[in-house]
Amino acid sequence: MLALSFGLGAALLWAVHDLLARKLSQGAALLPILTVVLAAGTLGLVPVAMATGGWERMTGQALAVATVSGLAFAVAIGGLYRAFSLAPVRVVSPVVGAYPMLILLIAVAQGRPVSGADWLAVLAIVAGISIVALAARNDAPEGYAASPGVAIAWGALSAIGFAATFALAQEAARMGAELPVMLVGRIVALAAILALLLWRGGSLAPQKGHFGVLGLMGLLDALALGLVTASGALPRAEYASVASSLFGVLTVLLAAFFLRETVRPVQWAGIACVFGGIAALGLAGA
Repeated sequence: MLALSFGLGAALLWAVHDLLARKLSQGAALLPILTVVLAAGTLGLVPVAMATGGWERMTGQALAVATVSGLAFAVAIGGLYRAFSLAPVRVVSPVVGAYPMLILLIAVAQGRPVSGADWLAVLAIVAGISIVALAARNDAPEGYAASPGVAIAWGALSAIGFAATFALAQEAARMGAELPVMLVGRIVALAAILALLLWRGGSLAPQKGHFGVLGLMGLLDALALGLVTASGALPRAEYASVASSLFGVLTVLLAAFFLRETVRPVQWAGIACVFGGIAALGLAGA
């Protein structure tokens, strides 16, 4: 149950982060935004990771896995921001949040037990997310910077990146220590995005007026990822990764309230289906 709580907490933090990402990414250069967000999260982690310790447990293998998790996270967050710059939250968030099945497939590949009840709960979550996404197929083109299919493709890439990030970060945490793994992954992701920014000749100057909000987004993201990573040492760690997928529908709820994005009745039914799946996971883990 503790792993499930970690995942739900991460979902709420990511929902707020994604709402801000949707608001700021429309019509803006994405690489400067990503650089500031990742830098803020990294700076927030440095003192905590250094003070807590655990670096002596970071073997070469743990560092290697943490490094790859950082690269996967760069792909995940880059795809997320790109998708949000192209389409409304109700289209993007459900697609990005559809990674739970990948997480459990990875758990099976690792030889970890996954019960039939687990699969049914995850199927309910994925089905609910699918309902939300499919109900948006006939949306009018207003509010889209590209076709919905392009945005969905970027969202799918982000989902794959998040699934890989969570699985690799949790594995690295089991080999070493949670906070060092988080910091290494964050530094690698920041380095990858910063290198891309410099290669493209970008500048942080246009984002000066948003540094405060972007810094908050970085801290929210770092804390959310920290909760999922820390769950790697808990029983049934995959529950945290699956439950954190709730951020997609929570973002839809927040966008409907704060950004006035329309949500159809059938999409509300999908959201209820996702909540039912999360509740089933909780009962299975009790």
